Amino acid sequence: MKKTLLALSALAIAGTAHAELSANLSLTSNYKYRGIDQSDNKPAIQGGFDWDSGGFYVGNWNSSIGFTDAGIEMDFYGGYKGEAAGLGYDVGLLYYAYPGFSDGNTTELYGGLSFGPVTVKYSHTVSSKWFGSEKGRGNGYFDVAADFELGGSLTLNTHVGYSRFTSKWKNENGLPNYVDYLVGVTYDLGNGFELSGAAVGATKKGDWGDGNKARFIVTLSKSL
Repeated sequence: MKKTLLALSALAIAGTAHAELSANLSLTSNYKYRGIDQSDNKPAIQGGFDWDSGGFYVGNWNSSIGFTDAGIEMDFYGGYKGEAAGLGYDVGLLYYAYPGFSDGNTTELYGGLSFGPVTVKYSHTVSSKWFGSEKGRGNGYFDVAADFELGGSLTLNTHVGYSRFTSKWKNENGLPNYVDYLVGVTYDLGNGFELSGAAVGATKKGDWGDGNKARFIVTLSKSL
């Protein structure tokens, strides 16, 4: 994993003449990931940075969470993005790290295509564990997102995702596949600030628990 990220970093450094560095910071009323509560339905502080150089990129994103003593999730990723035949594409690797809860560490490969306001993406677990559960290799996540400009600094945000688990993982953990969703709007406040509100949730609450319950989430973010 570390060798892969170092290789991606080296590729990015090779094109420093055109490198761009950006950062982001946000405060959200609740952190949900793939429809599941990550901060116990409490506010979370989030932020990270991205370095893009000639299509190659590396980055880091972090969030406070509520299900480990460490209280933080740290994501590290790298990949390549570009455009061909009118389609945008993005392929890369994402590593989720949980200090103090190493069993939760998870690695995924991902690939996505975009056309206009629509993005389609698939993520595939390549680590042996999936966020702390055994036999996670092979689990997949498929999502479709679309953002539509409404005018007046407003953007409509929509998303639907499908978590697909292998039969081995299901037999080990006794949980079914599920669908998550998001519908909301984002208002551009100017100077890099955005305010968003969205209804976010997931199906199969009877199996997965209240973490999949639909919530209305408000987020204030700043791009740096």
